[in-house]
Amino acid sequence: MQTNLFQNDACAPSIVIDGLRHLPEYIADEEEARLIDIIDQQPWRHDLKRRVQHYGYRYDYKARMVALALNIGALPDWAAAISARLVADKWMGQKPDQLIVNEYLPGQGIAPHIDCIPCFSDTIISLSLAGPCVMDFSNPVLPQKTSLLLQPRDLIILSGAARYRWQHGIAARKSDLYDGQKINRQRRISLTFRKVILT
Repeated sequence: MQTNLFQNDACAPSIVIDGLRHLPEYIADEEEARLIDIIDQQPWRHDLKRRVQHYGYRYDYKARMVALALNIGALPDWAAAISARLVADKWMGQKPDQLIVNEYLPGQGIAPHIDCIPCFSDTIISLSLAGPCVMDFSNPVLPQKTSLLLQPRDLIILSGAARYRWQHGIAARKSDLYDGQKINRQRRISLTFRKVILT
């Protein structure tokens, strides 16, 4: 099942975002548990307010760039297997070679942003693990806003307008209101796969 039609909690009209795809339960419960266990055995970086892990290439947040010198090796087997599946399922034309793992604790979020355009190719894919959260999408040009509830094991794909024109972010709060329901935040882990562009 997939959809590209989302509605926010403020009762605004439904908004179709070109290039945004949502695939609920992309992986099974058992695979999610295995991935969380593997990730928690790896070292975390503390560059940001949230903990992160970089694979393939380290992304320079201050310079907003990726370079050959920032290569830290091939994706580990567990990440390479997901990367290969994304290509086999035709969600990406090339195997992603960069992965950022983000940990979000209740109260933590990420500011609205568009992933670095000259750094990464035209498709960004993120897999959610552990707790649910609401991701906000905004287009400052139109202007329009909408939101999407991401449940554990959900996959979102950003391409086209969703990749280049719409910002995505997560508000820093301890609970979300979605479709009239209060959802308490829990620990959430996201795996964001990208294909690096080297110039």
